[in-house]
Amino acid sequence: MEASYDPEQNPPLHAPLLDRSSPRTGRFAAVFACLFSLISLLALIINQTQQPFEKVQPRGVAEGVSAKSNPSLLNQVPFNWTNAMFSWQRSAYHFQPQKNWMNDPNGPLYHKGWYHLFYQYNPYSAIWGNITWGHAVSRDLIHWLYLPLALVPDHWYDIKGVWTGSATILPDAQIIMLYTGETNESVQVQNLAYPANLSDPLLLHWLQYPGNPVMVPPPGIKPDDFRDPTTAWLGPEGTWRLTMGSKFNTTIGISLVYHTTNFRDYELLDGVLHAVPGTGMWECVDFYPVAINGSVALDTSSFGPGIKHVLKASLDNTKVDHYAIGTYAPKTDKWTPDNPEEDVGIGLKVDYGRYYASKTFFDQHKQRRVLWGWINETDTETADLKKGWASLQTIPRTVLYDNKTGTNLRQWPVEEVESLRLNSTMFKEVLVEPGSVVPLDIGTTTQLDILAEFEIEPLISSTTNEIGNCGDGAVDRSTYGPFGLLVIADASLSELTPIYFRPLNASGGTLKTYFCTDETRSSKASDVFKQVYGGKVPVLDDENYNMRVLVDHSIVESFAQGGRTVISSRIYPTEAIYGAARLFLFNNATGVNVRATLKIWELNSAFIRPFPFERDSV
Repeated sequence: MEASYDPEQNPPLHAPLLDRSSPRTGRFAAVFACLFSLISLLALIINQTQQPFEKVQPRGVAEGVSAKSNPSLLNQVPFNWTNAMFSWQRSAYHFQPQKNWMNDPNGPLYHKGWYHLFYQYNPYSAIWGNITWGHAVSRDLIHWLYLPLALVPDHWYDIKGVWTGSATILPDAQIIMLYTGETNESVQVQNLAYPANLSDPLLLHWLQYPGNPVMVPPPGIKPDDFRDPTTAWLGPEGTWRLTMGSKFNTTIGISLVYHTTNFRDYELLDGVLHAVPGTGMWECVDFYPVAINGSVALDTSSFGPGIKHVLKASLDNTKVDHYAIGTYAPKTDKWTPDNPEEDVGIGLKVDYGRYYASKTFFDQHKQRRVLWGWINETDTETADLKKGWASLQTIPRTVLYDNKTGTNLRQWPVEEVESLRLNSTMFKEVLVEPGSVVPLDIGTTTQLDILAEFEIEPLISSTTNEIGNCGDGAVDRSTYGPFGLLVIADASLSELTPIYFRPLNASGGTLKTYFCTDETRSSKASDVFKQVYGGKVPVLDDENYNMRVLVDHSIVESFAQGGRTVISSRIYPTEAIYGAARLFLFNNATGVNVRATLKIWELNSAFIRPFPFERDSV
């Protein structure tokens, strides 16, 4: 079903909560200031009788991996979450286990009609620890079925954790799985596993090589700085290569390179694939080719004319995934970035929001490269334990080289997510004036696929250079922005999450555009991590501003300009839930009208569930 926008039934609202200078904002600020003074006085009295908060190390750091908790939230007053709120937070079509903790995606692959996803999993609790490999399968990357655990920590070489790894499919269809294990002496080593029965489409049983570990930390590398082997690629002389992250002299992020002919014996090469000073420990490194025509994906072993290579690293220091595009020399096993000023760790991000430990695989079934990423919770461990689960995976994304800019990747949700689309609503050229909000009456708004395009109509001429990026959020006004969507908002706009463009005047009369998500008013709860995320997005002369937004309860994934810039956000509203959640357009620019055209689909649930072994097939 399609419906059109009726301005008489959806009149624009002035947006005082988006305007610092409005009288209502002033009254709100005055009341807030009084309350803040009273709270501060109370806190001072309490602090005179209590010991100061002891600084708590994030979970996982002592064990030699990246932080898996948010100890800063311990200082916040806990919100009185209800079971109804917790139930609303759980996603409907993103992958997450039935219960307990999950983090990195591991070893994704396609085998005999099934997509396989392995993942870091704690079978006993909703907080990090006891890490095993969970396992699920799907026919279409959307409707997943849980399988029994694939790998468990039951040998001396992985007794403290079966950590991140990658799959390599050999030309004869053998499957090689390399993963990091933490030994009984807390040393990170690399181990080999393989299916017990390749004829089994579900790959239910895995064997571990009796000679494990196959790689140990080399001289000069600390025992807890050696992890996460990549998918291997075949060199021109027939030798396999793989890389993994580490660091040198505490601050230089590096990717080591190993050669092997049989996946049991490995030779560490002199030098590194690449290194970037000041970036710290690299983990979950990914390395793969992209075609510069921007239309096809490539097998991991591809190289030659018309091909560039992407090097990606998850930075342990910042918990951000960075990538760069460059040139790989297979004879020397060296990689060089196209733009040294946007090298790995100092330039482009895979995702500008809450996102980490991403991993791609080449889908030989549909000839595409598919990207997975982990999105953790931004609430407290106490809340996670009460609701019984923590973390989810993004919707799988295809990855291509952006041949229009020559500087970016383009990420886009896999086409299979469109199978969830139900009824649709169309809005054409909706006028959104400066400082206004327009409600979009579409019914249920917690599971959506939104395509939106915006045209701006300047009302004043401005040549003043403007600085900044996403500013202080959607309240930070400039001549041309911000403008966009308010998702998961209540009717009074007391809770809302703006997703917006912020074009700024730059030198030479051009515009530099930022794509942003503002979580700061997404929830009234104080024990939730909320911030403004975003980054630059190229908008070419012949393009309007466009975004695609996937809303799935507490997870929102936003794609700007065909996926050049992507932001993942976790939000935990207390009032904008169930039937109270609304969707709005907004324009908080001072000098432009905005006309918006949208198509919005309500999405079905993916009904993720255990594999029905009692049935012959699915």
